[in-house]
Amino acid sequence: MERFVDQITIDIASGSGGHGAVSFRREKYVPRGGPDGGDGGRGGDVIFRVRENLKTLTHLTMRHAYHAENGHPGSKRNRHGSDGSPAIVEVPPGTVVTNLDTGEVIGDFTEVGEERIVLRGGRGGKGNAHFATSRHQAPRFAQPGEDGERFRVRVELRIIADMGLVGLPNAGKSSLLDVLTNAHPKIGAYPFTTKIPNLGVLQVGYTDIVIADIPGIIEGAAEGHGLGLRFLRHIARTRGLVFLLDVTKPNPGEVFRMLLDELRSYAEELVELPRMVIANKVDLDPDGEYLARFREEIPADETVLALSNFSRQGLEEVIRAIRDIYATEQQAEEQQQRQDDAVPDFMQSPAVDYVPDWAQEEDDAQDA
Repeated sequence: MERFVDQITIDIASGSGGHGAVSFRREKYVPRGGPDGGDGGRGGDVIFRVRENLKTLTHLTMRHAYHAENGHPGSKRNRHGSDGSPAIVEVPPGTVVTNLDTGEVIGDFTEVGEERIVLRGGRGGKGNAHFATSRHQAPRFAQPGEDGERFRVRVELRIIADMGLVGLPNAGKSSLLDVLTNAHPKIGAYPFTTKIPNLGVLQVGYTDIVIADIPGIIEGAAEGHGLGLRFLRHIARTRGLVFLLDVTKPNPGEVFRMLLDELRSYAEELVELPRMVIANKVDLDPDGEYLARFREEIPADETVLALSNFSRQGLEEVIRAIRDIYATEQQAEEQQQRQDDAVPDFMQSPAVDYVPDWAQEEDDAQDA
């Protein structure tokens, strides 16, 4: 099984430009040929490219440095040096690249096929043919190529999903993902069975909804306890959250507040996402005593649904709630996109042609 790597540090460097050439024409019957040194080639760029079939950053562990080729020097007869080959770093969708020297996010790659030049190669130097003047007809110097750039970057994968499953270890998230999407994640009756994020696709009619199951959250996860914040980043892009709690466990209200606090400690915007709270394992609560206590302890403004992964009780209600959150958020995003793409009123053609005052006065004078 491929090792799951979702964060790695690599060194990247663009190529330096090739040096300009110092050369003079040497031809028969031309004893004093002028300068003909060519320009150096440009250094290679460092390019990040999104590849569809990549799911982790494991392939980057085999190579911790990506250096583009230097530009080649110019040569005689005004021959331009060839440009250096680029260094291409392939990454999966959802990758964020951060300059560790400055802390600046220099790339957030979400679309398959997207590519971006992260570092540009140095410009090639000019050959001595550029420096000939009436007073200096035989310059014996040329311009050196520009140095390339280099720095260290953190490459971080943030899985792109529509909904995220949140809960304590052994709350039944992997079982729910299996029931909803047939993703077949590893399932076990002990904590931390899920050690890496799992993805599945819920098909509702003609709509595909990607659901992410991240390893269970414990108190202090945002400070690195348990499997820590390493996996909290994977729900940062979701449209909504599904909180899954074991209805048979005590103090569900405290557990829910703890989960919210951990998300808030990692990123405040996570607690602003649409969400639902699922009371799981209701098949172990035939008289409804646990569920009644559950509903009392969870805040009244939260959407609470009852579910049994084992018997599938309540599954249709859960699917409808997930679909509703997805549809609402997608509609809002589409509306926002239309507003962003709309042409401002001041750029649109007026319904009535504007006639300046001076032109109207000339017309009136001619009519008189």
